[in-house]
Amino acid sequence: MLAHATQKELREQLKGRLKSDRQVVIATFREDGKPEKLLRSLRQSVDEVLTQAWEAAGLPPESALVGVGGYGRGELFPCSDVDVLILLHKSPGEETRRRLEEFVQLLWDLGLEIGSSIRTVEECLAESEADITVQTSLLEARLVTGSHEVFERLQREYDAAMDPQAFFHAKTSEMRQRHAKYEDTAFSLEPNCKESPGGLRDLQVILWVAKAAGLASSWRTLATRGLITQTEARQLMEKERAFKDIRVRLHLHAGRREDRLVFDVQTAIAESLGFQTTGDGVHMRRASEYLMQRYYWAAKAVVQLNTILLQNIEAMLFPQGGEPRPINERFNEVNGFIDIAADDVFERTPSAILELFVLMTERPALKGITARATRALWHERFKIDSAFRADPVNRAYFLRILQAPSGIIHALRRMNELSILGRYLPNFRKIVGQMQHDLFHVYTVDQHILMVVRNMRRFTMTEHAHEYPFCSQLMANYPQHWLLYVAALFHDIAKGRGGDHSKLGVADAVQFCQDHGMSADETELVAFLVEQHLLMSTVAQKQDLSDPDVIEAFARTVRDERHLTGLYLLTVADIRGTSPKVWNAWKAKLLEDLYKMTLRVLGGEPHSADRELKNRQQEALATLRLYGLPPTAHEALWKQLDMAYFLRHDASDIAWQTRALYERLDSPTPVVKCRLAPIGEGLQIAVYVKDQPDLFARICGYFDRKNFSILDAKIHTTKHGYALDTFLVTEQSFAKSYRDIINLIEHELCDLLQSQAPMQPPVRGRLSRLSRTFPIQPTVDLRPDERGQYYLLSVTANDRTGLLYSIANVLVKYRVNLHTAKVMTLGERVEDVFIVDGPTLSNARTQLQLETDLLEALKV
Repeated sequence: MLAHATQKELREQLKGRLKSDRQVVIATFREDGKPEKLLRSLRQSVDEVLTQAWEAAGLPPESALVGVGGYGRGELFPCSDVDVLILLHKSPGEETRRRLEEFVQLLWDLGLEIGSSIRTVEECLAESEADITVQTSLLEARLVTGSHEVFERLQREYDAAMDPQAFFHAKTSEMRQRHAKYEDTAFSLEPNCKESPGGLRDLQVILWVAKAAGLASSWRTLATRGLITQTEARQLMEKERAFKDIRVRLHLHAGRREDRLVFDVQTAIAESLGFQTTGDGVHMRRASEYLMQRYYWAAKAVVQLNTILLQNIEAMLFPQGGEPRPINERFNEVNGFIDIAADDVFERTPSAILELFVLMTERPALKGITARATRALWHERFKIDSAFRADPVNRAYFLRILQAPSGIIHALRRMNELSILGRYLPNFRKIVGQMQHDLFHVYTVDQHILMVVRNMRRFTMTEHAHEYPFCSQLMANYPQHWLLYVAALFHDIAKGRGGDHSKLGVADAVQFCQDHGMSADETELVAFLVEQHLLMSTVAQKQDLSDPDVIEAFARTVRDERHLTGLYLLTVADIRGTSPKVWNAWKAKLLEDLYKMTLRVLGGEPHSADRELKNRQQEALATLRLYGLPPTAHEALWKQLDMAYFLRHDASDIAWQTRALYERLDSPTPVVKCRLAPIGEGLQIAVYVKDQPDLFARICGYFDRKNFSILDAKIHTTKHGYALDTFLVTEQSFAKSYRDIINLIEHELCDLLQSQAPMQPPVRGRLSRLSRTFPIQPTVDLRPDERGQYYLLSVTANDRTGLLYSIANVLVKYRVNLHTAKVMTLGERVEDVFIVDGPTLSNARTQLQLETDLLEALKV
């Protein structure tokens, strides 16, 4: 080993060289944008530095320095680990061990992220047999410097020990587990370009199993061996280059190893690749959206080619002798998979492209499509042109897929993966991989649409009836389910075009219906559902369902039970298809209530406030009798309540509150009662106390400090000056310890209201990372309702802690009375609607100042 002074000089020399080489390589990449050149140049620089350090280390001549993993493959990303194996011919003695430690320490001192192991050939083979990760890293071993003999011995014995079949099973199993970790989709809004389905790792798996089987070691040799075509090899190289380019830019942007295309960096990466934001502020398309759509297209192609290649390699490693069983003259069944009878089936009979998927839906026992048929579909998808789409045979096939008793979703998803669905529906192709920056959709537009169709299908399946019993009940009696699937396919197909996507989508839907020979009634229903697919959600979550005029107006729009039921089913499927976080029991109840009230109106029963009040009172009295209270127990309280109270509360709520306030009508102290919400989610909290101007704000402040989310608030003032307010709140831990939480709320909130302590200033909570990346311009809209009795206050903003408390404080300042609050949280976005009144609202100048102060409160 070199002397200490010399070693220090060497360290500084090598460190300086690495730094200067890196600067030159990165500067070159920023000019020419060639990722593979950068990876190769960085690897060569490290090779030379490691070789110098190895020569200075004075290690036994029978040892070798071997690159493994990505470094062994000959690639080095800017911030990736340098994985090396120090290969010894025998176990090291004390002196060799000391020199090895000094050598490894030197590598760390150079600033390299070293992943090192020190093993003999025997130890390498033992570790390889026990650990598939070690076996994989050794598959790409490359001699950097040192003994050729010991390295060649390792390679010989490693190759002899390799079991290609076991390796294939291990790597494909590992891949399935990795895909499951990323939710089995390449369309995550923040994908990992290395590990997500369709990313670099999927490409590496192909080459690993091919190399282990002795079939090939590159895309070109795979093509030479006939496992892929030259076109496929070129596509794979293009996708690999694109992903490498993105990963290089991610490393350089973050200054560390970063493989995730998170929202924060998407714009910067997109701009570095030359993408630019287009359009105006209303119909803008971000540079990041162009980048991500290209990414998703590439990832989808990799997923499909990965499937084809692994099936081909599996067929070679595990030959099966099953005889083809003819399905018809174009297709056979081979070992449970559908196969083409001849390689040119789709070329000779293009309509067989759709026929294959029809057969898949009609033969549920089929496990999938053979690699041969998949490859043919992939290559012949370009046969789907305007003439193909106009062919009555093909139109009939497509309708048969939608009308099939089973397998519809599997068929549509496979068609989308193979780019067949987008070829048949050109406007669908435009939204493949299109992101939605509305802060509550977690899927790309095409994946959301297919998720909505899937949700519709689940309403028809008895095995899923427990999920949405009411929807399953309605679907069981709904004629022509498939019309709802058509509506689902088109409901968001016009996203991103600019303008109202609901209205733009109607034209596409009507054209489809007419082209496919659907009747005027069928076409009208589909067009109605596409155009109005947001209406029911808006009415249920933003309007006062206790107002007969609201129900009557909605009933006039839907016209009959068939339209109402179809719209209800589409609305539930649509909300459930946006994000797992958006749907909740409160929204389910609002939609179901609106459905049932509208159905009664459509059935000829006018939505009479008097009749509704009488029905609820009678139902509440029946419940009260079960509690064993005197027959007159309700009278004192009910005399102090007006019609609005009874119309805004369910009978169960009325009975619960009446029982809680029996003999406490003039209570000098606050009454706080809490229970599990009857809807099956969250807690319902009733507060009864002498009215005070800042009561709502005080209660919101308490809930805010407890991190409770308010879903709904009903505010009522009795005739004798008491506030009777009801809140629906939720929080993650309620289900685990709700009894303790109920007792705590009843005690703490009562003490708070009794103490009349000064109100704390609102805390402006931090926005989430997603909201910071895609901020919403806050909006405030204050307008009188149709009868001029109340005002509707609508607020839209990014969600954050303390938001509702901030709004409540502004309302207190302007002496605005709150009657109801509907708090709609859509992922990271809130759309709150308040029904208010107050003497100050009649002044236009005061209204303007109120809106200005509310906008200020909504800012972070």
